[in-house]
Amino acid sequence: MEQRVLGRTGRQVGVVGLGAWQLGADWGQVTEDEAATTLQAAVDGGVTFIDTADVYGDGRSEQIVGRFAKDRPELTVATKMGRRLEQVPATYVMSNFRAWNERSRRNLDVDTIDLVQLHCPPTPVYSADAVFDALDTLVSEKKIAAYGVSVETCEEALTAIARPGVATVQIILNAFRLKPLERVLPAARAAGVGVIARVPLASGLLSGKYDEHTTFAADDHRTYNRGGEAFDVGETFSGVDFATGLEAVRRLAPLVPQGVTMAQFALRWILDQEGVSVVIPGARNAAQATANSSAAALPSLDAATLDAVRGVYDDLIRPQVHERW
Repeated sequence: MEQRVLGRTGRQVGVVGLGAWQLGADWGQVTEDEAATTLQAAVDGGVTFIDTADVYGDGRSEQIVGRFAKDRPELTVATKMGRRLEQVPATYVMSNFRAWNERSRRNLDVDTIDLVQLHCPPTPVYSADAVFDALDTLVSEKKIAAYGVSVETCEEALTAIARPGVATVQIILNAFRLKPLERVLPAARAAGVGVIARVPLASGLLSGKYDEHTTFAADDHRTYNRGGEAFDVGETFSGVDFATGLEAVRRLAPLVPQGVTMAQFALRWILDQEGVSVVIPGARNAAQATANSSAAALPSLDAATLDAVRGVYDDLIRPQVHERW
């Protein structure tokens, strides 16, 4: 698999990683055996970057990933912190950082975490010097090797990129979220900050497997968060109305090369955006993990195809999402 430098971490990672939210919670049930098989399939496909968070299954995802990554030094494991308490600026203080970091290090069974990201904190946090001084302290103490941020908006990303210690920015980027191409990716490239593209398949919409009759489990965020009831609605279907998303996928379908799935096409589109370090599709089983990793071997999309994707976005998606995030 093609390798790229993960921003200021200096680490080389495979361009397709694995998002481990599904292995923890909020996507229906995944057994520990299924999770281990999924992780193995991803690594067999060339994945070397795994992204989790302390709140995915209340630590379950971290524990599963930690057990798998033990004695696999070639893997880079990133986690996130900041959503175990109310998301208000006063929460983001050194005492909480230490407590969250200690818990994550226990879950992952490591002395030093490769990469810790603030997990979509309130906007004022990105401008608080004390927050980043605290993160610098954790680096100096070797509790973390590097830190980054996971953001909701492009403006938050730009504020974070300006911070000299920020190694990576994780942001929603897919064929339904083109705004980061305008300023975020160029700024990250100029600063040497890595870009981790999350929600690459728009919560499965860009898999091409859904229709108007598709339903999801009650404990799946695609059921309970469509209006933003539990967290930012932009994390569910990238904030796109489900029916509009289905229509957009139907318009994209003729662009997909023969022998390629819609999901692989969507991942290849992301990898063709200059400045992306790694894309982190989730997977609930080995087959999905294998199919996702194989997208890295596909040829780059041509200019006409990229223009056509933008045309679908401009016609259907832009009015819903472009100015919100």
